[in-house]
Amino acid sequence: MTQISDKDEAEIEASKAPLLEHLIELRKRIVYSLLALLGGFVICFTFADPIYNFLTAPLAHAMAGQPGRHLIYTQVYEKFFTNAKVGLFAGLCLAFPVIAAQVWMFVAPGLYRHERKAFLPFLLASPALFIAGAAFVYYVMLPYALKFFLGFETKGGKDALPIEMMAKVSDYFDFVTSLIFAFGLTFQLPVALALLGRVGIVSSAMLRSSRRYAIVGITALAAIFTPPDIFSMISLIVPLVILYEVSIWIVRGIEKKRDQEYAEREAEE
Repeated sequence: MTQISDKDEAEIEASKAPLLEHLIELRKRIVYSLLALLGGFVICFTFADPIYNFLTAPLAHAMAGQPGRHLIYTQVYEKFFTNAKVGLFAGLCLAFPVIAAQVWMFVAPGLYRHERKAFLPFLLASPALFIAGAAFVYYVMLPYALKFFLGFETKGGKDALPIEMMAKVSDYFDFVTSLIFAFGLTFQLPVALALLGRVGIVSSAMLRSSRRYAIVGITALAAIFTPPDIFSMISLIVPLVILYEVSIWIVRGIEKKRDQEYAEREAEE
C-alpha cells in the first residue's frame, strides 16, 4: 500500500465539496468541452474540402496516371453530410487537448499528489500513441491496402464488362476513419497495460508468460480491424507485438520503482 502523507491528506480534505458543487463543476467542464468541440467543428467544417482532399491523397496517388478517375455521391445530401462528418472528426481532434484538460481539471482535485504524478504521463502518452497509430495508417498501411483493393478491377473483354472502382465519398471517409480509430485505439496497448501494472492487476512476469496468447489475440484483432490482405494484417501485428514487448519493460520498471519505494519505507520504519 502506498503511504499517504499528511500534506496529501490535507490537500484532499481541502478539495472536498458537497455533491451539488461537484455536479456544478462537472457541468462547467462539460460545457467547456462542448464549446471547444463546437468551435473545432465550425473551423473544420469551413475547411472540410481541404481536409477531405488530404484524406483522399493516398487514393489519388494509387490512381495516379489513370485519367477520369473520381469519387461519386449518389444522394443529394450525401456530400453535405460527409462534410459534416469531416468537420466533426477533425473538430474532435482539434478540440481534444481542451477536452482532455477539462477532464484532468475535474479529476485531479480528487487524486493524491503522488497519484497525479503517476497518472499524468499516461494522459500525455495516450494522444501521442493515438497520433502514431493514425500516422501509421495514413502513411504505411493505407497506400498498400488501396492498391490491394484496386487490384480486383477488371478491364473486361469480349462478352465481359469492365469492373471499375468508383467509391462514394461517404464510404471512403467511413473506411479511412474506421482504420484511423482502430489503429489509434490498438496503439493504446502500452498505456492500458501500464495502468493495469500500476494498480497491480498484471505483472511483467504474467505478461511474459502470456506472450504466445497475446500474439494469437493480436493476430485475431488484426484480422478483424484490417483489410483482408496479408500486408495490412502484418502492418498491424508487427507494431502491436513490439508495443506489447515495450509494455513488459514498462510494467517491469513500475514494479522496480514500487519495490524501491517499499524498501525505503521499510527502512524508515
